[in-house]
Amino acid sequence: MDLELLFKALILGIVEGLTEFLPISSTGHLILAGDLLGFNDDRGKLFEIVIQSGAILAVCWEYRAKIGQVLGGMGSDPKAQRFLVNLFIAFLPLAVLGLASGKAIKAHLFQPVPVALAFIIGAFVIIWAERRKHVIRIDSVDDMQWQDALKLGLAQAFALIPGTSRSGATIIGGLLFGLSRKAATEFSFFLAIPTLGVATVYQLYRERALLDANDIGMWVVGFVAAFVSAFLCVRWLLRYISSHDFTVFAWYRIAFGVVVLWTAWTGTVNWTAN
Repeated sequence: MDLELLFKALILGIVEGLTEFLPISSTGHLILAGDLLGFNDDRGKLFEIVIQSGAILAVCWEYRAKIGQVLGGMGSDPKAQRFLVNLFIAFLPLAVLGLASGKAIKAHLFQPVPVALAFIIGAFVIIWAERRKHVIRIDSVDDMQWQDALKLGLAQAFALIPGTSRSGATIIGGLLFGLSRKAATEFSFFLAIPTLGVATVYQLYRERALLDANDIGMWVVGFVAAFVSAFLCVRWLLRYISSHDFTVFAWYRIAFGVVVLWTAWTGTVNWTAN
């Protein structure tokens, strides 16, 4: 067993779990981390898809009571039915746009420098959103209507640009559209389940030729690392937002993006695509 490869799997799994649900872009971090670790070939990209399922499972476990309640009531409970419809509506924009433009985006934007620029631009959007006056209309995800779900789905679609952050786009969109900080964050968690789940299954099917039984050990390490780190991150974020805003993540994004651009410009790091 290749210990170096397992170490890379561990690092990337932790990166996936810690960044998937924070407004700092897991895709952007994985692109950059994979580049630094020399694990950014087709095999590495498939690995990144596999470990997303660990982060998805972490959210499912954290909200297992809510998920069980919704699934149990989908045949008779109007509130559960509305919740599922809202998730479906919010999922559609990214799914449709992803199928239409996914290849072009991967060809031109899945590179370190464009990701760094998206980090910085997204940071200023967060700062702008946090400085606006928040008018809260919706305190709970159960109070959302289909129009609210559609707006959040359109916001999530911006995450097709790597470095933007799926959770960040959804959460900040939620704040702009009148959701409380807790409702926006929790809906972002729930929306991750169908979004990442479908994307994982679809990409695994497309890249099935790359599947290799010899990589199972690497996948297990990455999956477990992503699950544990995502679970801890979700728990921490729910406590954090009870008394803080997201400005600190904006400053992190700026600092991170500037470091990547500076290392690319000076040649300190030999990024694969400058």
